[in-house]
Amino acid sequence: MRYLTKTAAAENIATQCLILGVFDDKHPGASITGLSATARKSIQMALKKGDLGEKSASTLMLYGLSGFKAERVLLLCLGEKKSFDGRKLASAMSTAVALLDKNSTRDCTLVMPEELQKNGEAYSATRDLVIAAEAQLYRFGQCKSKKNHPQKPLGKLTLLTQDRKRANTLKKALKHGSAIAAGMGLAKDLANLPGNICTPSYLADTARKLGRKSTRLKATALTEKQMQRLGMGALLSVSRGSREPAKLIILEYRGGKENSRPVVLVGKGLTFDAGGISIKPSANMDEMKYDMCGGASVLGTLQACAELELPLNVIGIVPSSENLPDGDANKPGDIVTSMAGLTIEILNTDAEGRLILCDALTYAERFKPAAVIDIATLTGACVVALGHHTTGLLGNDDKLADELLQAGKDIHDPAWRLPMNEDYARQLDSNFADLANIGGKGAGTITAACFLGNFTEKYKWAHLDIAGTAWKSGSDKGATGRPVPLLMQMLLKRSKQTE
Repeated sequence: MRYLTKTAAAENIATQCLILGVFDDKHPGASITGLSATARKSIQMALKKGDLGEKSASTLMLYGLSGFKAERVLLLCLGEKKSFDGRKLASAMSTAVALLDKNSTRDCTLVMPEELQKNGEAYSATRDLVIAAEAQLYRFGQCKSKKNHPQKPLGKLTLLTQDRKRANTLKKALKHGSAIAAGMGLAKDLANLPGNICTPSYLADTARKLGRKSTRLKATALTEKQMQRLGMGALLSVSRGSREPAKLIILEYRGGKENSRPVVLVGKGLTFDAGGISIKPSANMDEMKYDMCGGASVLGTLQACAELELPLNVIGIVPSSENLPDGDANKPGDIVTSMAGLTIEILNTDAEGRLILCDALTYAERFKPAAVIDIATLTGACVVALGHHTTGLLGNDDKLADELLQAGKDIHDPAWRLPMNEDYARQLDSNFADLANIGGKGAGTITAACFLGNFTEKYKWAHLDIAGTAWKSGSDKGATGRPVPLLMQMLLKRSKQTE
């Protein structure tokens, strides 16, 4: 959808639908009180009938109102005025966008609530509004023979304000929100594709396509032979059970100074995970196509960086493979040697994500990073601990962890930090190798991070476990595009682009 700003009187806007935010009949809000006398009287008469109600996001469509040039006016309840904020606006607008998309409204105009006075509030509210609207409009139809899309979908949303200076803030927020939403859309598309289409080679081709779209992006993909020469025995041990060749995808965005140290994002790219010899239960195994959501979020984030031309350097690394049972697959008890030279006893072949990540984390050293963040659907234990609302966060640097926590809070893509110390690390002790790939039943999310920590001692590192937040199950099954917002908020703030 296209997003625009305009400075004009609401009643003079010629649009298919003018959206006015309302709090209640006693305190309707500046969107109503700022109208001309004739237009305001029309709205007040409609409100007195009580059809709108006071529940947040409830709507009332009005036609042929005197005092307006708009074909129709949509009253949108914003809840209580005293508790109103940008997040509630975004939530309410999500409902409005869904309604208008279904009833063949091609363009609409929102009178931006003046209650969001400060530029920072207006910026975040507008950015969140775009992300929420695009999430509502998202459809995955690539694999359907009949597309179930509206024949006349909503295609344009204009934000109306009376302040020209404020309009510049809104334009900036629209640009940022659109780029983040597009990055989330790419991540969703990749994750929602089935494993027989979205293979490691498909992910590599996607990275190359992104590289061709921007002069600031460079994409490469290491073959198994190249990884073998680098000594990536942990990563390659996982791909042995698959007919699909593994890839190590590197996507370099160079928007900062040449000698500026980059932020490196490492995303787990298991395009299908059956568990290997330690095979998973058959129920819901189809959802294991989502085991590459970390890698998908890295590609989505790099696309957004390029679209916004952020003035910093970011490297995306996506180790990608399948994990299947086969005569040549890893067996419980096998010992492999990682790129870092550490030997690993594989006690459970379904703990394969950390095996492909550890070699990618070692590979990240060559970029002399300012920080490294890995993103992975790594442990079911994280879902038990934090559910589907909050991403698990661990790492070796307090400042980096705090930076990510604040970014998640600012853009409503929350994370929660878990402890990580030697007591947990000892659970990975092995009688036969330098370390085991699992640490027993207790604290699975933490011991998984402790495993990765053995390969991150040369730089500042954070680990995001998105097993609970990367996709939804049940009737709403599908990828969420998280944590692209969190990552982008951090990068926008690092490059001093936020309000």
